[in-house]
Amino acid sequence: MSSALFRTKNVEQSIRDTEEPEHSLKKSLSALDLTVFGVGVIIGTGIFVLTGQVAKNNAGPAVSLAFVAAGVVCALAALCYAEFASTVPVAGSAYTFSYASLGELPAWIIGWDLVLEFALGTAVVAVGWSGYVRSLLDNAGWHLPDYLAGRDGTSGFGFDILAAALVLVLTGILVLGMKLSARITSIVVAIKVAVVLIVIVAGAFFIHGENYKPFIPHPEPVPAGGTLKAPLIQLMFGWAPANFGVMGIFTAASVVFFAFIGFDIVATAAEETRNPQRDMPRGILGSLLICTVLYVAVSVVVTGMEKYTRLSVAAPLADAFKSIGHPWYAGVISFGAAVGLTTVCMILLLGQTRVFFAMSRDGLLPRFFSRVHPRFKTPHRPTILLGVIIAIVAGFTSLSELAELVNIGTLFAFVVVAISVIILRRTRPDLPRAFRTPWVPVVPIVSVCATMWLMLNLPAETWLRFAIWMVIGIGVYLLYGRKHSMLALREKAPVGEVPGSPPGKRQ
Repeated sequence: MSSALFRTKNVEQSIRDTEEPEHSLKKSLSALDLTVFGVGVIIGTGIFVLTGQVAKNNAGPAVSLAFVAAGVVCALAALCYAEFASTVPVAGSAYTFSYASLGELPAWIIGWDLVLEFALGTAVVAVGWSGYVRSLLDNAGWHLPDYLAGRDGTSGFGFDILAAALVLVLTGILVLGMKLSARITSIVVAIKVAVVLIVIVAGAFFIHGENYKPFIPHPEPVPAGGTLKAPLIQLMFGWAPANFGVMGIFTAASVVFFAFIGFDIVATAAEETRNPQRDMPRGILGSLLICTVLYVAVSVVVTGMEKYTRLSVAAPLADAFKSIGHPWYAGVISFGAAVGLTTVCMILLLGQTRVFFAMSRDGLLPRFFSRVHPRFKTPHRPTILLGVIIAIVAGFTSLSELAELVNIGTLFAFVVVAISVIILRRTRPDLPRAFRTPWVPVVPIVSVCATMWLMLNLPAETWLRFAIWMVIGIGVYLLYGRKHSMLALREKAPVGEVPGSPPGKRQ
């Protein structure tokens, strides 16, 4: 049984599965499309919110260094993703990579993790988008009833109609095709980046050098101990994250890291890329580089416009412009945030449907969901199913506390991919690799260590919820996935016969 749990799906078989007409996705994306997808999902609420929070509580003006540190951690993971995505150009991202290196059970675990990560991420972002839109509507004098704004009305019923509607519209767009999704994303990303550039350029004229002093504020002691809401490292070792000082920068990095979440989703589109060997590394690394530069520039500007001790936590960029008498810019920033969250939501939904599609094609989930639309060549069945479920969840739940599960899920995927690179280098050195992670195994090992450091800074209750979800996932695998796995069926099928096909059909 142990050998069955860790059986691997070789790269050649993974690629052959993508060539079956009923289970094959249309190749339509370029390196530019992938970069736009990456920028579209990375730049979200993080850049508009986290800057003020960590500057005021952890790093002061040195928050820009925290963004650099977080960017380096992501770059280490991105190098590993780039090698895998160009070597195994198959939908599924970390799920597919781990199936080729670690085995079926680890692949199922990471796939189960990604499904939760992307689903919660989509719902949370949709609720955040709804809040921005309601704010803009309120400013225009249009007010939604409480029972349609996610708040309990007099009847005790509350449904966030805007969040649910956004998810359903984006679901329809994803069903119609990747190229349409890429075009819409390009337009929205252009607006979002333009707003960020407005903040940088306009804010640069209001920078006062005195606001940068001290650049790294004197460290403040933080009491040890804590509850489940405290970081896990604090409960395990009694070490509390630092406020300010050099260690405060690293504490801030563990927070602002979450503003970078999303570049890994680019890897889920590998199968729909025209030249994945060349374009996947460009899309992954290019989007990460662009966003890191923008993040650092924004943090330098906003901490120069207003003293870090006076920065707003809820809306630091918008409030910084209000504080200097330019509320018009604040309105533009709020509009940019609302528009920007649209692409974040769509690309998270895209990533989830591709992972779900890949798992169903492998038989670990019902094969019914692995058939693509005959015209649009998109996985319409899982897209519609997941879109409806997420719309309902987004409509009824704020998910504020569960949002951190998105973060731990992403970090867990980073660890798995880094380890998988080392293993596949040893087990399959013969594979053609269009992009090779430099200095293996040093870079993957450093990536694992840096990622684990950030994971230990997450609250202990997040780890507990994550463990519960993983236990449920293992139960589902043992009851269904292990028996219906295509690898298991291939082992039992007569030589040359295609599993799951009418008798007599040969490979």
